[in-house]
Amino acid sequence: MRLSSFRVTAAALVAAAWLLPVAPVAAQGATEQPSQVIESSANSLLKALDADRPAYQHNPAKLEALVDQYILPHVDTAFSAQLVLGKYWRTATPQERQRFINAFYHSMLNNYGTAILQFTSNMLKVFPTHVTGDDPVVVRTQMQRGGGAPVAVDYYMHMTPQGWKVWDVHIDGVSYVMSYRQDFGSQIAQQGIDAVINRLERGERPAQLAKTPGGAS
Repeated sequence: MRLSSFRVTAAALVAAAWLLPVAPVAAQGATEQPSQVIESSANSLLKALDADRPAYQHNPAKLEALVDQYILPHVDTAFSAQLVLGKYWRTATPQERQRFINAFYHSMLNNYGTAILQFTSNMLKVFPTHVTGDDPVVVRTQMQRGGGAPVAVDYYMHMTPQGWKVWDVHIDGVSYVMSYRQDFGSQIAQQGIDAVINRLERGERPAQLAKTPGGAS
């Protein structure tokens, strides 16, 4: 997932974090560890990209379709969105909840979809995990920056009836979910949930994420 440049932005790191766990659920054996899912998923996605990378670089719709195919079944977007809204989830109408989930998901596509082209498998190191029954499971990885120190990217995963799913990502200790939650909380209180849905639909993201390694993009 990388262009010729080795400069890795915060947006690209978040993209990698959300887009790597994409292995088909059917391929996940009963004893497969979450770290194995992450690693094998990365290779699956990279194989698809490498088969026609120039086409994906020049056709955003083609790239978005690929991302949509792989990411949606394997990230617990609804659970993440609920955590982002926090107490406001309980007071939101079913229609508002669904709008927020959809906007949250499409915000990820709009902000970070093209960033997957900036990575290749040799930039990723996945540390083994062993499930002991505790939930959530944290899969620890490192993303190598060209000329810089490795960046810690931790995936928080839980088992669902559909298999292992990612519900949060921490980049050098900065939580994707909590960054959105802290950024949106005061605005929801003052302006209502529609205001943050509109922000998501415009592709905006919390300033805190721009402070993660690599800087703003």
